[in-house]
Amino acid sequence: MRTRKTGEKRKYTTITIPAPLFERLRERIKTTGFSSVSDYVTYVMRETVSEEALRKGGKETEGVLEKLRALGYA
Repeated sequence: MRTRKTGEKRKYTTITIPAPLFERLRERIKTTGFSSVSDYVTYVMRETVSEEALRKGGKETEGVLEKLRALGYA
């Protein structure tokens, strides 16, 4: 378990991905602000889960999604 500066403990787990995919991701993050493949994958997964939750939210979130798309986020 990693410990944050605040003393809060965060739990982590391991996800296995194919080695060729890992290498492609490692190359991809070289031109980004991500410090590791794990950080990048965590970001992508959070975005995916958030987008899915917005879609399930119904029509009232459709306006939010449209705004995000216009800004290049969705």
